[in-house]
Amino acid sequence: MLLGLAALLFLAFEATDVGSFGDEGSYQITARFTNVGDLKPRAPVAVAGVNIGTIDSIELEPDSYEAIVTMTISSLYNEIPDDTSASIYTKGILGDKFIELEPGGSIDYLQDGDELYISNSAVVLEKLVSKYLFDSDSSEDE
Repeated sequence: MLLGLAALLFLAFEATDVGSFGDEGSYQITARFTNVGDLKPRAPVAVAGVNIGTIDSIELEPDSYEAIVTMTISSLYNEIPDDTSASIYTKGILGDKFIELEPGGSIDYLQDGDELYISNSAVVLEKLVSKYLFDSDSSEDE
């Protein structure tokens, strides 16, 4: 019975990627967004569709009212250019949100504690639908 419980715990940790970056080390970076949609901590961070880290926390900056997202990146990926941009995407049409990093061309790399200065906020589906259904700036007036 204990062996079965241990197997279930192992399967749960493997299926959720919990602790997958603890063995080889990691570093943290941050990015600011005007809207994170329903992005959640522990969501994946990817480059070219490959998971390279997770989101640790999402906090509101009280002065600018921007969301500050802290991400942990595996040290296996320690040569990401420091002019990389971050965008919030959705898996599928109505799936979970995640952050996709698009590497820039800098010869300097991200270090622990760095901030990404180029970010693209989440597209909120309700706002997008509303814009196209109730758009008053149509070309029909011409």
